[in-house]
Amino acid sequence: MSEQILHVTGMTCDHCAASVKQSLLSVAGVKGAEVSYADATARVEVSADTTAAALLDAVRARGYGAEVVGSASPRAKAKLSVAIIGTGSAAFAAAIRAVEEGAAVTVIEASTTGGTCVNVGCVPSKILIRAAQVAHLQARHPFPGLARHAPTLDRKALVAQQQARVEELRHAKYESILETNPGISLLRGFARFEDAKTLVVRQADGTETRLTSDRILIATGRLPQIPDVPGLAGTPFWSSTEALVADETPAHLIVYGGSVVALELAQAFLRLGSRVTLVARGTLLSKEDPAIGEALKAVLIEEGMRVLTDTAVTAVHFDGSAFELETSAGCVSGDKLLVATGRKPNTAGLALDRAGVTMDASGAIVVDDHLRTSVPHIHAAGDCTNAPQFVYVAAAAGTRAAINMTGGDAALDLSVVPAVVFTDPQVATVGLTEVQANTLGMDTDSRTLTLDNVPRALANFDTRGFIKLVADRKTGRLLGAQVLAAEGGEIIQTAALAIRNRMSVADLAGQLFPYLTMVEGLKLCAQTFTKDVKQLSCCAG
Repeated sequence: MSEQILHVTGMTCDHCAASVKQSLLSVAGVKGAEVSYADATARVEVSADTTAAALLDAVRARGYGAEVVGSASPRAKAKLSVAIIGTGSAAFAAAIRAVEEGAAVTVIEASTTGGTCVNVGCVPSKILIRAAQVAHLQARHPFPGLARHAPTLDRKALVAQQQARVEELRHAKYESILETNPGISLLRGFARFEDAKTLVVRQADGTETRLTSDRILIATGRLPQIPDVPGLAGTPFWSSTEALVADETPAHLIVYGGSVVALELAQAFLRLGSRVTLVARGTLLSKEDPAIGEALKAVLIEEGMRVLTDTAVTAVHFDGSAFELETSAGCVSGDKLLVATGRKPNTAGLALDRAGVTMDASGAIVVDDHLRTSVPHIHAAGDCTNAPQFVYVAAAAGTRAAINMTGGDAALDLSVVPAVVFTDPQVATVGLTEVQANTLGMDTDSRTLTLDNVPRALANFDTRGFIKLVADRKTGRLLGAQVLAAEGGEIIQTAALAIRNRMSVADLAGQLFPYLTMVEGLKLCAQTFTKDVKQLSCCAG
C-alpha cells in the first residue's frame, strides 16, 4: 500500500473536491482518498497495482486537470505552500514567480479577478482619456486649414468599446493564467486571519474554508477614500469606478479632489462636453513642484474648467436630481458629483491584528525593502502597503516578494521611481524636486525650459508646459526632473535612466537625441545650465 499525491486544477469549491474524491474512489485498487480544494491536492491510498495513469484519467474524466506530484516522499512533503490574498498585479506577479520557484500557490479573491488596474483603473481610464483627447482635437486643434467641429458623442458606444478591451485584457493577463498554470489554484471568497498561520475564507454562500500555508502574501490593493462631509453619505455620488462606466455625459459635473484621478477624469469629461467645476482642498498636485500645479491649473481654466483651489467643502445636499456643495468659495451646483479625494488601503477586513501584522496610521501594511511585514512568514506587496501606489511598483514588489518567500534574497529598489499623470499636457516626474533636495541638505542648481524652446513643440503648435531639471550644484549630477508636456510620459524614462546611471547635466547635454522629438527637450534643458539655447541653431550639439 502506498500514497499517491496529485495536484488538481480547475476546482472552484468544496463540491468540486467531493466530486473528484468520488471519482478517485471508483478506481480499482484505491483504498481511500482525501481531496482538498484549498490546497488543490488529492492524496490517494492505492494498492501496488494501481497506476498513476488510472488516477489521472479518473480526475480528468470529471473535467479537471491533474498531474502527479509524487508519492508520499520527502520531495512531495517539502513542496512549499503559498497563499496570496488578492488577484491584482502584485498578486499575479508573485504567484507566477512562486510557482517558478517550485511552490504550490493558492490565490484568494472575493471580487473580480485582476485587481484595480485592468478593471477600474489604468486601462479604462486611459481609454476614456484618449477618446476625450480625440474629441478635443476635433473641436480645438491648432491647424486653421482643417475644419474644426464639435464631436458627435455616443457615450454608450465608447463605454462598450472600453469595457470590451478591459475584458479582453483581464482574460489575457489574468484569467487565462489561472486556466493554464497548474501551479496556481483560485479560491473564491473574503479572507481574514484567524491567527498568523491560518486564513479563514468566507464564500458567497456563507460557508468558510480554513487554509494553512507556509507563506502568506497580502496584496489587496486600495479602495476609494470617501471624506466625512456632512450630507455626502447616502447620495448617488460617483467614485472613479462609477464615472468610468457611466453611459451618459453629465451636463455639469462637480469633481471633488485635486490629485491624479480627479484631474484626469475632470479634463476627460470636460472634453467630452460636460461643464466641469473642480473643487480641491489644496493646490493641484500638491505633492509635486508648485509650478506644475499652477501651470496645469492655467491650462484647465483656458479649456473652460472652473477650478477652485484651497477650497473646503462643508456640506453636500442632493434634492433627487442635483447636487449642491457648500464650500468656502460659495455654493456649487451640478447634476453629478465625482468624489476623487484619494484611496485607502484595503486592509480593514483582514483582521491583521490577529496575525500581528503592523500597519501605519492610514491602515497601510508596513513592509521593508524585501516586502516583509512584522511577521516573518507574511509578506505584502502593492497598494495595500506603504510603498508608492503605482501598478509597476506593485508588480515588481510581487515578484521580489515571491523570490524572498521561496528562499531567495531580492530587494525592491525605490530610489528611482518615474510617475505620470495622464492629463493633457501630461505631468511626468522622477527623482527629487528642488524643495525635496534642499530639505535633504543638498545644494542644488536647477533650470526650467519652456516648451516654446523645443522644436517639436513648435512644430506641433502646442507649447504648453515646461521641463525642469534639478542638479547637484557642485557635481552637476542630475537629481530630478519635472515635466509638463504633451507626451511627458514618453519623456520621463530617459531622465530616470540618467538619474539611475548618475549622469550629470553635462553628460545629458552631450548625448545624441533624435530630432524632431519631445524628448530632445531634456537635452535642451540640460544645455541651459551652461548656454542660452535661444542662441543655438536647431540640433545644436
